Amino acid sequence: MEQVRVAYDCDVLVIGGGIVGLATAYAITRAAPGTRVTVLEKEQGPARHQTGRNSGVIHSGIYYRPGSLKARYAVRGAAEMVKFCAEYDIAHAVTGKLIVATEKAELPRLHGLVQRGRENGIPVRELGPAQIAEYEPQVRGLAAIHVGTTGVCDFVAVARQLAESSGAEIRYGAQVVRIDRRPALGVAVRTEDGAVVRGRVLVNCAGLHCDEIARLAGDEPGMRIIPFRGEYYSLARPELVHGLVYPVPDPAFPFLGVHLTRGIDGDVHIGPNAVPALAREGYEWGVVRPREVGAAVAWPGSWRMARRHWRYGAGELRRSVSKAAFTGAVRRLLPAVTPDDLIPASAGVRAQAVLRDGTLVDDFLIEEGPRTVHVLNAPSPAATASLPIGREVARRALGVLAGT
Repeated sequence: MEQVRVAYDCDVLVIGGGIVGLATAYAITRAAPGTRVTVLEKEQGPARHQTGRNSGVIHSGIYYRPGSLKARYAVRGAAEMVKFCAEYDIAHAVTGKLIVATEKAELPRLHGLVQRGRENGIPVRELGPAQIAEYEPQVRGLAAIHVGTTGVCDFVAVARQLAESSGAEIRYGAQVVRIDRRPALGVAVRTEDGAVVRGRVLVNCAGLHCDEIARLAGDEPGMRIIPFRGEYYSLARPELVHGLVYPVPDPAFPFLGVHLTRGIDGDVHIGPNAVPALAREGYEWGVVRPREVGAAVAWPGSWRMARRHWRYGAGELRRSVSKAAFTGAVRRLLPAVTPDDLIPASAGVRAQAVLRDGTLVDDFLIEEGPRTVHVLNAPSPAATASLPIGREVARRALGVLAGT
């Protein structure tokens, strides 16, 4: 039987031009020079969604279960991100941060974070109320820990640099509408403008749409992305906050709570509040996409998640619709703040993977199929961890490529 000859446009075809997709392209060309990589991004530029709409924090890795991908990649990625920013003269600063307990019930969890930090190899300093004031005179708490390796940077600039340094062909305005995968041949992807791109291996880094891309490729991912909007305010009196201040998180949720972040631009961002979005790119309450809402409602995991976590969700919704309630949450850390100090700022949407049984996927999730590698859960701290994530996805993609 005569072998079918295919004119491939590239060796590896990456869907998604956020920081993870671009870090993957960068890692592939570093690990295997000469590998032809094409990145398809539906927007007109890189990093338009999760990458460009977060608080810009380089996370230390203190929150994450020892041995998990998040813990290993965040700790490693934070150091590498600082080095990358320094090498390419990208705005960044290693500021450190405070995690502050404001109630006695939070003290055991705070001490648990100290232990977790040490297990993850992160330097942690325990503080009393007077020592808190040395770092943040306006912040009040019973106790705190200082994490020295936390920082801030311009992740959009990082994404642009990864795109440039990767040497990949990057096609913007290229929304994927169809994927034809043939295990013996490769993948052919059709974009909205009718163009067809053929590759030997497909890498799915589509973020908010990664489950849809997996299904287009013929793989059932066993999860669905349920979007959560992170709502932010800017602080009208930024002098009230010197650096980064976080509450003690609830370990039952992957969200870190409303925190205070002095960004690389000098502005102080407050948030995020986390509420279900009515569209995958639902950055405002007025953005509603019935098909996407219907798909979320049809997923059994959505209902199971809601039954399990409705009390937490109700509090988040209350802070979303009530500025006074949001201010109250902020005042636990920063008593001087008033509603007039809070100026609405742009929101982000977290692409949270939810399993059929309602479990919120806590760790990064990377799966493989024939000729495909899918990144199915990469919310925060994925920007921090993007360089190690990119290397792992590249390793898998090159392994698939070697077997073709």
